[in-house]
Amino acid sequence: MAGYLLDQSSTVQCQHGGQAQAMVSNPRVKVSGQQTVLQPSPWTVSGCPFMTGNVNTPCVTAQWSSATQRVKSNSQPLLYKDSQATCVPNGTGVNIIQTQTRMKGT
Repeated sequence: MAGYLLDQSSTVQCQHGGQAQAMVSNPRVKVSGQQTVLQPSPWTVSGCPFMTGNVNTPCVTAQWSSATQRVKSNSQPLLYKDSQATCVPNGTGVNIIQTQTRMKGT
């Protein structure tokens, strides 16, 4: 399935509404002047309000488990709209809210 590639300006949130940002971008492939992101790099999550009982257990990072199969940069798969990630430490997923709309990958 094809989907738009994620880049530095993509809006990604944990399932609780915290903002996720790429720790490392990919300077070799740009879309509309923005660097794309590769699967192996974790993302930081900030502003997650998740609580377990009375204990604050926010999402801290997100690790991607799926990415493009055919489109790669430096032998690494790129992230796209259908990519999946799991947040640490609580194991919830992320929501990809907005991506660029110029380039798709499979």
